[in-house]
Amino acid sequence: MARDYYQVLGVSRGAGQDEIQQAFRRQARRYHPDVNKDPDAEERFKDLNDAYSVLSDPKTRARYDRFGEDFRKIPEDWEERVGAGAGGGGGGFRGWTTAGDGGRVRFTRGFGDDTGGGGVDFEDLFGAFFGGGGAGPAGGAGVTIPGADQEADLPLTVEDAYRGGRHAVTLAGPAGQRTFEVNVPPGVTDGQRIRLAGQGGRGTGDAPAGDLYLRVRIQPHPRFRLDGRNVHVHLPVAPWEAALGATVPVPTPGGTAKVTVPPASSTGRRLRLRGQGLPNPRGPDGDLYAEIRVMVPPRLGDRERELFEELARTSSFDPRRER
Repeated sequence: MARDYYQVLGVSRGAGQDEIQQAFRRQARRYHPDVNKDPDAEERFKDLNDAYSVLSDPKTRARYDRFGEDFRKIPEDWEERVGAGAGGGGGGFRGWTTAGDGGRVRFTRGFGDDTGGGGVDFEDLFGAFFGGGGAGPAGGAGVTIPGADQEADLPLTVEDAYRGGRHAVTLAGPAGQRTFEVNVPPGVTDGQRIRLAGQGGRGTGDAPAGDLYLRVRIQPHPRFRLDGRNVHVHLPVAPWEAALGATVPVPTPGGTAKVTVPPASSTGRRLRLRGQGLPNPRGPDGDLYAEIRVMVPPRLGDRERELFEELARTSSFDPRRER
């Protein structure tokens, strides 16, 4: 899985060097393995260092902004080679986006001036989305450029993210629709990317095709709320269950579990079910937090009303008194 370097540091693409440095220092202190003993901290710290090494260098950052993660594969003299292959027509690099019916599809790089005219034709260089491509600019003589990486959203439910498995995703582009079978690992989190090697735009000459990155987008759920790999859920309980304690069922992304409600539990109390959140292939699984919600019957029967009235007469409990 891969992440956007700007997202790793938590800064915008227009962030200045001071902001990038401050963001790195702030998060590096938080995730340094000597300070943070969480199993994920070391990997997070490595990601931070990788992102900072790229974005802190203006030249490296400029190449990353142009080519994304493929910037290391692009030759230093790419402008001269493109200019020569295009007969010196020029035309600067620019990124652009488009939306397909099957999901938002984003091309990570393209060529041409800002008005869309002149320069080097994008489809000639990199091929149309999901294939295509021509002989290259001006016949493509001597021009070898890797295919464009492409990116699209992969919507998943909380249950899908928990279980993983194979999923079909259909994306639409200028060359039509294409359906992919994607192997989603259990425990993916929102924003993670799944790489489909060689499924992006075609390269010119003998250059390899680009990759297709599917960015996980976990959809809002009527019951579950995610915080990383931790899952939060409301747990309705009856007044007598809250007062006396009880063992009640609680929904989890993997099915129904049992939780013990301690006596004298009020609304807002959180019960932790260790390991019942999203799986983590690199460390402990996430937890599930069930937050108690004390519910009263919508209608009282005669005997229920008598019992509540008797409780009201005999109890000295005042919920509005400071405790």
